[in-house]
Amino acid sequence: MYTRHVTREAWRWLCGCALVGLGLAPLAAHHVISAKFDSAKTLTLRGPITAVDWANPHAHVFINAADRNGRIANWAIELESPVDLRRQGWTANTVSIGDVVTVEGIGARDGSSQAWSLSMVLARTGQRVFFARPVAPPAATHKPAPRWPDSQPRLSALPGEIGYWASPSLTTLVERGVTVDADANGLLTNVADAPRVAPFQTWARDLYVYRQRAFLKDDPMFLHCLPPGGPRQFQNRFGVQFLEQRDRQRVFVMMGGGNRNWRLIYTDAREQKGQVQGDADNPLYFGRAVGRWENDALVIDTKGFNERFWFSNGGLPHTQQLHLVERFARPDFDTLRYDVTIDDPGAYTRTWSAGWTLRWVPEDMPEYFCQDNRP
Repeated sequence: MYTRHVTREAWRWLCGCALVGLGLAPLAAHHVISAKFDSAKTLTLRGPITAVDWANPHAHVFINAADRNGRIANWAIELESPVDLRRQGWTANTVSIGDVVTVEGIGARDGSSQAWSLSMVLARTGQRVFFARPVAPPAATHKPAPRWPDSQPRLSALPGEIGYWASPSLTTLVERGVTVDADANGLLTNVADAPRVAPFQTWARDLYVYRQRAFLKDDPMFLHCLPPGGPRQFQNRFGVQFLEQRDRQRVFVMMGGGNRNWRLIYTDAREQKGQVQGDADNPLYFGRAVGRWENDALVIDTKGFNERFWFSNGGLPHTQQLHLVERFARPDFDTLRYDVTIDDPGAYTRTWSAGWTLRWVPEDMPEYFCQDNRP
């Protein structure tokens, strides 16, 4: 069920009907593996490869294999994203049509012929293939933050260099001072921690708990490739880039994940409203952002959000009253400090704040497109 039009009252009973328990998490935050696959349904499949689907958010290898009842079926074996697999040296040509593989995995919750691969071994070599390991952040350079001629810190790469910001120190939005255990998708290890995450109104807490118990299966970024506005942009493991157009008094925030979305921030002190013959005052996925420099920090004030997206990993709710004040600071070459103050009287009982850091990666930002999505 997609949730955006359900009333607050409905959530009081919907939450009691939710799935119970938390499960596996993928290497990358594309969709929660436990939303689709059941860790209790372990299986072993062996058979020839019939096709390789090398597309985001997850690559697939198709094989003809027998199930526990001996029936031959064409199984879709789901793997990590091609972005992560390429980092380990794997390509769509690592295997060939007709190669026999043995797969250890877990089966789909809906009983279909789909499995998440925990291990895939190529029979002709005896070697394991298509596995991905987490990528460690680059070693610290201990260099000072680069600056523009007017001494403001650069949030982007130096001329002739490349790089982007990734490896967030927190991957879920939690009120400052609160510690909860959650995976890279924002899925809580213990759903009983949900009321501590933020100062929820009752309906918002119940909706958040529902999304958690349902393994985040209704995530609109995965289901419909909708943009991840708000702090979620800075919890994306494929990172962000800043494009600073100082002559035009604007900053683009380019995303490596989602659907390669971008966000525009004006620094010319304009009003927070749309174009009269354009978007007028329609609410937007990224809201209307105006920024200003306060010493070494870029401070961004954003209003005018719609309610069609999740503004954080883990599915914290928001309303059109959402108002964000974000601060970006680069204390040294390797570190971006992100702090956000959240004011949404439609979903929370008071204003609250959170913050984390990201690391500089001196590489091209990954090319990830949600539009390649396979359900």
